[in-house]
Amino acid sequence: MPAFKLSAVTLALAGAFTCAASAADDAATTAKKTAQIKYPAIATAKAGKALGEYNGVKVSGGGFGSALAPDPRAPGYFYLLTDRGPNADSTDASKKVFPVPAFTPQIGRFKLQGDKLVQVGLIELRDPNGRKITGLPNPDNGNTGETAVDLQDKPLGTDPYGLDSEGLVALKDGTFWISDEYGPWLVHVDAKGKLLERVGPFAADKSAGGKSLPKVLARRRANRGMEGLTMTPDGKYLVGMMQDPVDNPDVAIRKTSKLNRVVFYDPKTGASWQYAYLMDETSSVVSEIAAVTNTTFIISERDQLFPGDPKSPSKLKRIYKIDISGATDISDPADGANGRLVNGKTLEQLSEAQLKDAGIAAVSKELVADLLALPGGYPHDKSEGLAVISDTMIAVSNDDDFGILPDGKGGILAKKLPGMNDAADVNRVYFIKLEKPLK
Repeated sequence: MPAFKLSAVTLALAGAFTCAASAADDAATTAKKTAQIKYPAIATAKAGKALGEYNGVKVSGGGFGSALAPDPRAPGYFYLLTDRGPNADSTDASKKVFPVPAFTPQIGRFKLQGDKLVQVGLIELRDPNGRKITGLPNPDNGNTGETAVDLQDKPLGTDPYGLDSEGLVALKDGTFWISDEYGPWLVHVDAKGKLLERVGPFAADKSAGGKSLPKVLARRRANRGMEGLTMTPDGKYLVGMMQDPVDNPDVAIRKTSKLNRVVFYDPKTGASWQYAYLMDETSSVVSEIAAVTNTTFIISERDQLFPGDPKSPSKLKRIYKIDISGATDISDPADGANGRLVNGKTLEQLSEAQLKDAGIAAVSKELVADLLALPGGYPHDKSEGLAVISDTMIAVSNDDDFGILPDGKGGILAKKLPGMNDAADVNRVYFIKLEKPLK
């Protein structure tokens, strides 16, 4: 039998098939383990140790729920993310009150035990030198115009690495990608929370190796940056969503625009592109996005009201499935500050009819679940974390805001009540069975 050598191409293809088969096996194993878990309708996390008491109002520890990501290496375990920390509006609209200014944004690891979420780990976010960051605003790039003050109205300064963390992707290598509302930033951290890379819509951050986000995203509304983040199942692209339409060209657009932006980002090359998502209402917000396939996603769109508020009850807390397959890439090849223009107008200035005339198709949008129609209702004002558990089940977490809200009377803090009883709000994850499979 004659000797022969395998070509480099043959070896590469063999390796690719082996990797693909291995990935398929891993996915099948994870799906099998996931199917064996008994998911309750609601899982509740125990409130953490109080961070302090101010004017008789306790600030609860925890504050998780801004994002929800299943642990890709351990079915039945979840990562939940805090935002920048306890905060409230001041009587001065230009200020934001931080009752616990040293708070470090963090990722909690939780295990599902019956109808309980039991915290089993904690990762505090850190700068490139390993110093714990805070949730205070950035001094320059990413500055929102907010002045951070304490309860005595004393200025607290800024943090160059401060994050208002909102979106979370947990990777199999133990690292995380996080999106925030300041820059907006996309931040890659290691398994201990130390910053590896930070990408924003500005001149490239040193850690980003020349990569950046589209400049138009810098026009985000203050405290309304990149609220949601996911990764395509093939592991190639991060996909983020802005919380609201950007102020493009200015704040007057808030009264009329429903055009929000879905942003694809390649972390290897820095390439990005965008799609239009049309909001239900100009007053609603997008809280999260989670991948179903490489082209379909579920998103959470909501108002900011409590369902149990007798004066102004919530009317919109919905989960939609979107599909980018027939949508138009709305990126600006020149990456101008206003993004792509049509007849001198920004995309946010165009009506739906004008978008159509310009040949711009938004992503398709299909209702998956109405949280207000859940058995027993959904008492929270915020539905922020979102995850795909299986083809017929999704998970939604609420942001409990550390159990506090502005009191609306100039006293800064009040207890946040979800409308069920006199207890302050806590983190819950709702596991929702779907009548129609996601794919």
